Amino acid sequence: MKFEESGIEGLTADLNRLDDIMKEEGFVRAGQWDYERVTYDRKFDMVEGRYYLRVFGYTVEGDVGARRAVIKLLTPLLGKYYYPHGVEYGEEEYFPKQLLQTSDNVLKKIKEKVSALNV
Repeated sequence: MKFEESGIEGLTADLNRLDDIMKEEGFVRAGQWDYERVTYDRKFDMVEGRYYLRVFGYTVEGDVGARRAVIKLLTPLLGKYYYPHGVEYGEEEYFPKQLLQTSDNVLKKIKEKVSALNV
């Protein structure tokens, strides 16, 4: 499921500041990066299953590996995890109402924090 109205699409931030913001909101980047892209995940374990809220970004300046980069954020996705196949993002997936509300609130906080960096 895409969060096309999240407001974070197109926002830019310094990688190190972005890492801090995302960590504060429960996301991890771990090994999910290359020199031009990053992926932040927040895991939700629920009775209905395991879900991941993912925020993607790519470099507009610098290098992620050198920890000196400016990242432009893309449209966040919410997906359901299926063992052993991985995460499915399809619109036909069921997403609990509470999960959608929590995801929306988290994305609003990220938007506010990242927007404040660019003032």
